[in-house]
Amino acid sequence: MAQQQSAQRPSDTPRTILAGARIARPSGVVERGRITVEGGLIGDVHSRDPDLAEGVSGSVVDLTGHLIVPGFVDVHVHGGGGGSFSSADPEECLTVVETHRRHGTTSMVASTVTGELPDLARQAAVLAELVQQGELTGIHFEGPFISPHRCGAHQPELLRDPDPADVRKLLDAAHGTASMMTVAPELPGGLASVRLLADAGVIAAVGHTDSSYDATREAIDAGATVATHLFNAMPTLGHRAPGPVAALLEDERVTVELINDGTHLHPAVLQLAVREAGAERIAFITDAMGAAGMNDGMYPLGPMQVEVRDGVARISEGPTAGSIAGSTLTLDRAFKRAVTLDGLTVDQAVQALSANPARLLGIDDRAGSLQTGKDADLVVLDTSYDVVGVMRRGEWLVRPKGA
Repeated sequence: MAQQQSAQRPSDTPRTILAGARIARPSGVVERGRITVEGGLIGDVHSRDPDLAEGVSGSVVDLTGHLIVPGFVDVHVHGGGGGSFSSADPEECLTVVETHRRHGTTSMVASTVTGELPDLARQAAVLAELVQQGELTGIHFEGPFISPHRCGAHQPELLRDPDPADVRKLLDAAHGTASMMTVAPELPGGLASVRLLADAGVIAAVGHTDSSYDATREAIDAGATVATHLFNAMPTLGHRAPGPVAALLEDERVTVELINDGTHLHPAVLQLAVREAGAERIAFITDAMGAAGMNDGMYPLGPMQVEVRDGVARISEGPTAGSIAGSTLTLDRAFKRAVTLDGLTVDQAVQALSANPARLLGIDDRAGSLQTGKDADLVVLDTSYDVVGVMRRGEWLVRPKGA
């Protein structure tokens, strides 16, 4: 798995003090806290700051009445701002990155869509450069090694069995930046591919699968550690045939992705997953396509066309017409839904959107929580849980009033 290291930062850079806000710390939310930012890193995090950092040198930003949470980490996103990571166009890919950053996602893994292997290899080469430049955290290959019976928004004729030799070709094309690959483990070569990925340090995810309960258990034992958008593109939970959902929910080795947009999952199902897996094993994702942050209309998703109507994306033509095609979600909306509609605490939402995905990707030494020495990646929310500020590595991307 690719892991970036924080760049060396000079020690004489200006100091910024964020004062007076509620702060979501690993130990819980504290009132009227203070965060010092210097050289792109978090310096001190104080639990109480009744004097708004009086006597402390640096530029003070009064954030009284606001909540500061760690920057969001998205392990599964395809596009946004009208752009797609499948375009193999660096500028278009950066448009996606910038769109989601404005909504609080300070670290993200670029997800591809099923295509011919040479096309995926070209996309991976472009995305790998962006990982090496620090714009992305890694690459997620979602397809082509998935079930034709659960293809969702992937083009059926481009799907193929997960031959380990083909899996290796894509990993090689990513030049060490592949973070995750989704595989249907019941297909020929599925378990061997899961083992190959695990041995290579790449996350093997079970998804777009028609797998049984027992076959899914085998995949987990072989090294699979993620459920790709749990419940979606897999058999439903049955009382005689529990399928992959039960196997993935019950195993402590598995992190389950959840799309909390109100369309992909009924709130009761999301709450069921949170209760069963526990807050420490869920990762909210966007699975966003190009329409994220945009208006309704027609958008590309890999080789397909998607129509977005009332914020819901569906394939517009072909054998999978009408299928939900990713989402138009941004993680700030997922956070707001979690704490205002789904009954999650702020601490639980922070786990799902920051801490857990950072740990999953192996970047929790520098992201995912507000702690001394980590990158100054943070999101400032108002009393309605709407974004009013986003900082990445000490630089304001969205500047709160008074900053």
